[in-house]
Amino acid sequence: MQKPLPQHIFSISNEQQFNEAALQVFAYQAHNCHIYRQFLQGLNIDPQSVKQLTDIPFLPIEFFKNHKVVSTTHDPELIFTSSGTTGMITSSHYIADVSWYQQSFRQAFELFYGDVKQYCILALLPAYLERAGSSLVYMADDLIKQSAHPDSGFYLYNHEDLQQQLLKLKQSGTPTLLIGVTFALLDFVERYPIDFPQLIVMETGGMKGRRKEMIREELHAILCQGFGVEAIHSEYGMTELLSQAYSKGYGIFNCPPWMRIQTRDTNDPASYVSLGKTGGINVIDLANINSCSFIATQDLGKIYDDQSFEILGRFDFSDIRGCNLLIA
Repeated sequence: MQKPLPQHIFSISNEQQFNEAALQVFAYQAHNCHIYRQFLQGLNIDPQSVKQLTDIPFLPIEFFKNHKVVSTTHDPELIFTSSGTTGMITSSHYIADVSWYQQSFRQAFELFYGDVKQYCILALLPAYLERAGSSLVYMADDLIKQSAHPDSGFYLYNHEDLQQQLLKLKQSGTPTLLIGVTFALLDFVERYPIDFPQLIVMETGGMKGRRKEMIREELHAILCQGFGVEAIHSEYGMTELLSQAYSKGYGIFNCPPWMRIQTRDTNDPASYVSLGKTGGINVIDLANINSCSFIATQDLGKIYDDQSFEILGRFDFSDIRGCNLLIA
């Protein structure tokens, strides 16, 4: 018998509700996701023996490079693909119902930043705009449209136009959010530094091979000076997920209520490290209902007492991911 699809993901308000929903989603995906079911069988794990959150196995993110990770028989409405350098095998995320993604990023944005209609949203995402299948471009495009501000829009390499737009918005006192890929933000402030203290600058990570990698503190110091802001915001998301965590500064992230981060032992993926200790990042994304909600990433990080977390780098020999944060 097919397991029922949980429907209350976006109304989660406490830990008990999250744990109950996560176990329901696990049961659903263990039954309906062929790749995940095979993975569990390979680990000799009976899904019915999973009774608590820490029992749930996490699917290595690399499976998205060579397998169709889906928990539905419906044809995909969209296929998101990861970015990568030439010759790199990229991930594909088959989106059976894009409304789950829309609700996830719209509701998360409102939780962290309030009504999108109060902002002018500018997106400086050249590397993403120059290819098809970017989940980040899809999200930015939707937020731009939702903002309904006449000056909201995308920028490619027209930095002078962006500078003039920012000056105009500063003068008018318009709340403004600039979402940008890291190398493009650096390129912009090198030629067109601006003093706009009220501006929200959100970097999405990614040098795309255009510039040398740098530690987060160095990067954010350059961007803070270049934009005249006190802190740089960040987004932690990836092609294989349908939810994002946000940082309002200093590299400390928080998740929306339907998303959680866990840190696994780097030598024993089935074990967890204690709070404040560095481990491999596991992500529970309950919005990813039609794919797999339990993903073991190649990122390293640590979780703090209040469930905020920090990304500290990547495992050795793992691919450099386009939508991932910088080495810290």
